[in-house]
Amino acid sequence: MSPGSAVSGPRGMTAINPRKLQIVRFPDPILKRPAKPVEEFGAALAAFAKRMFELMQEAKGVGLAGPQVGQSVRIFVCNPTGEASDAMVCVNPTLTDLSGAEVHEEGCLSIPEVSVQMRRATRVMLQAFDVEGRAFEREGIDLVARIWQHETDHLDGKLITDHMSTADEIANRRALKKLRDAHRKRKPAR
Repeated sequence: MSPGSAVSGPRGMTAINPRKLQIVRFPDPILKRPAKPVEEFGAALAAFAKRMFELMQEAKGVGLAGPQVGQSVRIFVCNPTGEASDAMVCVNPTLTDLSGAEVHEEGCLSIPEVSVQMRRATRVMLQAFDVEGRAFEREGIDLVARIWQHETDHLDGKLITDHMSTADEIANRRALKKLRDAHRKRKPAR
């Protein structure tokens, strides 16, 4: 997909104040909605991605997607090592050529204190755009492949909780209840 063929939100990226972004917690409904492709590239998107990196690093994470900061846009940031050279912004990403498989425990910044055994491909190809709208392609292996799949799931409205086994449900019951209760308290009464 080319940058110009995507759909933008009603107000666009320039209407978003990056300083007001915070990590959204489960079970906020935005986490279950498929995100819309980004159409506006440039300075506003770069500022948005910069704030996403800040939030991800503060939370000691390795990836963060647009819906996780309350914005239904197809962008994620990631950094598997914490080294500046490994930081990556992926706009309107697509994954192809998934191969191999491994099961590992996975957590999520939007679902703290919850972990799920997830089966993921060990190798994937990623096609995406940078914040300026330039297309790129990369191969991800092992942890990088897992991060890309996890963040792309967020862009598709899928969460690790959607893949819980019975054992995962039992192990995470209290943490999920705590998150649901906290969400009800935050939610304004109608």
